[in-house]
Amino acid sequence: MPDLPDAPDAPAGPRDRAARRLLSSLRDPALERLAQLAARLLAAPSAQAALIDDVPTAADPTVVGGTGPRTALSDTVCAATARRAAPLVVPDASQPQAGVSPDEHVGAYLGVPLLGRDGHVVGALCVYDGEARAWSEDDVLVLSDLAASAVAELELSALSVEYEADRARRQLAVTAGGVGTFDWDLATGRLDWDDQLLRIFGLDRDAFGGTIEAFDAAVHPDDLPRVHAALDRAVAACEEYTAEYRVRRPDGSTRWVQARGLALAGPDGTAARVLGAAYDTTAARQADARIARVLETMATAFFLLDDAWRFAYVNAEAERVLGRTRGELLGGEIWSLFPFATGSPFEEHYRGAVATGARRSFEAYYPPPLDGWYEVRAFPGPDGLSVYFHDITARRHAEAQRLAARSAADAATHRLAVLATVSDDLSSTLDTEYAVGRLARHLVRGFGSWCLVTLWDDQRQLRDIAGWHAEPHLRPTVARYAQLRLGSLAPSSFLHRALHDGELVTVDDATEQISPLLTGEARDVLRSLAPRRAHIVPMRARGRTVGAISLFLDATHADLGPEDLALLVQVADRAGVALDNARLFEGQRRMAETLQRALLTAPAQPEDLDVVVRYVPAAEAAQVGGDWYDAFLQPDGATVLVIGDVMGHDRHAAAAMSQVRTLLRGIAATSGGPPAQVLGALDTTLETLRVDAMASAVVLRLEQSDEDRAAATTTVRWTNAGHLPPLLVDPEGTVRELRGGDPELVLGVTAGAARTDATVSVPRGSTVVLYTDGLVEQRGEHLQDGIDRLAELVAALVPEARERATGGAVLDAAYLADAVLSRGAAGDAPEDDIALLVVHLRPQAP
Repeated sequence: MPDLPDAPDAPAGPRDRAARRLLSSLRDPALERLAQLAARLLAAPSAQAALIDDVPTAADPTVVGGTGPRTALSDTVCAATARRAAPLVVPDASQPQAGVSPDEHVGAYLGVPLLGRDGHVVGALCVYDGEARAWSEDDVLVLSDLAASAVAELELSALSVEYEADRARRQLAVTAGGVGTFDWDLATGRLDWDDQLLRIFGLDRDAFGGTIEAFDAAVHPDDLPRVHAALDRAVAACEEYTAEYRVRRPDGSTRWVQARGLALAGPDGTAARVLGAAYDTTAARQADARIARVLETMATAFFLLDDAWRFAYVNAEAERVLGRTRGELLGGEIWSLFPFATGSPFEEHYRGAVATGARRSFEAYYPPPLDGWYEVRAFPGPDGLSVYFHDITARRHAEAQRLAARSAADAATHRLAVLATVSDDLSSTLDTEYAVGRLARHLVRGFGSWCLVTLWDDQRQLRDIAGWHAEPHLRPTVARYAQLRLGSLAPSSFLHRALHDGELVTVDDATEQISPLLTGEARDVLRSLAPRRAHIVPMRARGRTVGAISLFLDATHADLGPEDLALLVQVADRAGVALDNARLFEGQRRMAETLQRALLTAPAQPEDLDVVVRYVPAAEAAQVGGDWYDAFLQPDGATVLVIGDVMGHDRHAAAAMSQVRTLLRGIAATSGGPPAQVLGALDTTLETLRVDAMASAVVLRLEQSDEDRAAATTTVRWTNAGHLPPLLVDPEGTVRELRGGDPELVLGVTAGAARTDATVSVPRGSTVVLYTDGLVEQRGEHLQDGIDRLAELVAALVPEARERATGGAVLDAAYLADAVLSRGAAGDAPEDDIALLVVHLRPQAP
């Protein structure tokens, strides 16, 4: 048989790596029997079964285990066979073949690769003859079939052992996390539920029939076709099953359930059973519904595009503006539903925002059937592209008419420059109030003699935030007028009329018209400024008035034309939207903080400890995060402290945090084990339940034996999964980091990762500080510098905290936590969430 060409290299998949681990765990007798059987079947003097160290590459892999005659030639033949990933057939070994040198004791050899489930090489099976031998096609097929059968049988045996060993641990973990499990035998039709899943469905074991029909009876009829379709797909392809559906419980209530499972193949390759887990998602659904209600009440049109540019959400105002119903829009691709958007500024800015990760704000025209101008703001995020927009067609038409009627091109250029400057001011800073206040300067430069900017808050309180005069020597007079006028204005003033009517108010002979509405010094100051005309323009946004711009013209200033007044209105509108956006921003931020705090329960408060927790949300609005803290007791009375950070800053990160935190708490409380054991079990549980989350965490356990109590000490036992080191403050105020051995992997990377505990004995009166990276991380700075800075700050604050201690404590933990936050790197608007846990070990009586 002619020599075959080398097979191309193939990347290793997760199943290959699993197969390699399983095969590597087998004992030598299994491989030896395989080699002996190969020699007998092919009537060959000797054979070798070998495992290799890695996926074949251009270089020869290394034989790391096997049986049979072990020589340099045999190892080379096995390595060459593995590298080829195809049979190696050499009838005459007297000449070099496939990188194998001749050997006087071997006249011919035949090798076939040992292939895992995905066809990836894990070893080789080779037979040798002392004389030249013409290997037949049957010889190659027999050896290949033997290799395939052996690998399949060995993998199945190893997997069976591993499955049975993990089954009890998995059941304990899922129960602790509020997750129920199911097992559907497709051959018998038997559907087994554990007790947790029965509780989720509101059933007892006697009431549940144990069939798929009994399951169907509990699912909401509207959701049943979708659930069946997901199950049918999983069974047909032996793939993952995922579904979220409503359950109608016997007590009349309705709950949402998220289920995930996997259809497992039987010996014939078709699905034999479906295994999976499910948990109650009603609370998460209700939270999403609250957010949806907020979006539905917005006067601004909003829609969300997913990664495939399909409409994922549309609010009521967007339905109205786009002229299509929600049913027509949801699931449809924007470029198909609105073809004129292709190649337009809409596509340019939408794709640009997604590509750069930066928000885009623009105005653009869309032709019939919409035939309108729109002001658009596009924000990329983890859920897709969020788009806020409103119809500005009327305003754009007015602008076009004004521009067409105006003969002086320089005047039009000037107005646009002012508008651009204002827009840049409003979009270039988070301090919206400061940016709006700068309008007074911009408007005075081109349109008036002096100006005041007034805010009208939700409590209907007025506040002048800025004033400006074209003449520098009169600016203090304007500032004095701003201090006096609101307190002396009559309710019938022109300012109040503009605020209540929401329309521009023009006042001729302003000094004489406004003075009677003022009292005391304010009247005198106005007369010294002597305005001839005033234009009071309300700042409006989404149907509400948020303030006003008062522009005054003295005797030397020309009147404003219709174009100028229209631009003044436009500037006021933009300022109003900016102010209202700031209000919404703060409201969303408060909502995000409330949601985050709702996920974090109060810590345990043992009598011998002062446990203080603090949480500070990130400055970005509506961004719940993954930072968490926890403190609870284990059955033996030991106190467990936890600080952690799930990667991400959105509602998915918060949901994952809640799952990880709940699973950790349940495992620790149920097992009563030390920190390393708890995190090891959590790693396994995260992989088993397919929880798509990675997190860093420190689990610290405070233990006290009788000997410890007699010595007035406590044993601190901890393990660290990729998190920042805790700080330990001894009773004298010395601060040091708690570091164990080598750094360990974060949670959620792989089950079975090594976890070790470190211990230290500390005197009573000590304090432990646990924190997340939002407290120490700064852009452009090494993280260790931030940790060192925090340690120095804690050391500086200890004397103050000790002075405030009461009730037998050595240190006031609450004061220390608050002082760290107020004087640390977080500031008023941290870029990342901060979780802080300060625990003081009170001195104990002998």
